[in-house]
Amino acid sequence: MKVHVLQHVPFEGIGSMASWLADRGASVEYTRFFESGVLPEIDDLDLVISMGGPMSVNDEKTLPWLVQEKLFVRETVRRGIPTVGVCLGAQLIASALGARVYPNRQKEIGWFEIRKTNIDGDVFAFPEKATVFHWHGETFDLPDGAVCLAKSEACDIQAFQIGKTAMGLQFHLETTPESAAAIVENCREELVPGPYVQSEAALLAAPESNYRQINRLMEKVLSYITGA
Repeated sequence: MKVHVLQHVPFEGIGSMASWLADRGASVEYTRFFESGVLPEIDDLDLVISMGGPMSVNDEKTLPWLVQEKLFVRETVRRGIPTVGVCLGAQLIASALGARVYPNRQKEIGWFEIRKTNIDGDVFAFPEKATVFHWHGETFDLPDGAVCLAKSEACDIQAFQIGKTAMGLQFHLETTPESAAAIVENCREELVPGPYVQSEAALLAAPESNYRQINRLMEKVLSYITGA
């Protein structure tokens, strides 16, 4: 399995996904946009993972590599190459497919519940309820042809699917205790009190069972879109 990761900041890596990929003998390469914007040839890729970051997909003037990344992601989705976007990555997929990305009515940072949307058809089935890790302030309209899979009290579109091989997740199922600590260390200025913003102490006090639950769900997502 040949995997390419689109990474936007050093402190938001693939977290628990690394173990799933290692178990399958995957060859993993990166475009680290904070170092270089060089993108690979699409033809021989088996999975593309677009990760999070504190920037906005609308920052094309100050971060021109966003233009090329959107074109790249649009093409992987069009070709049916398994593609998953996490937080900013989900917003990038939405934007690449022509959907509007804009500030959500509330910031959502910490451990909060998502709920499965009641939909028919051959789509990924999230649990009826799950407590997951969030760190986002923007949302988006549903791209044409996409199906909303989950929502929360703070955000109407938490996950979406396009076909059988592309999925966007506003939340972070790959989070580990180490990656949670890293994002807090680098983005703690965003922890401004609000209805859906936990304190640093509360966020980092989550039990190990929280991480095990979301990491297992991340594995199910990857298995679903890749068929592996």
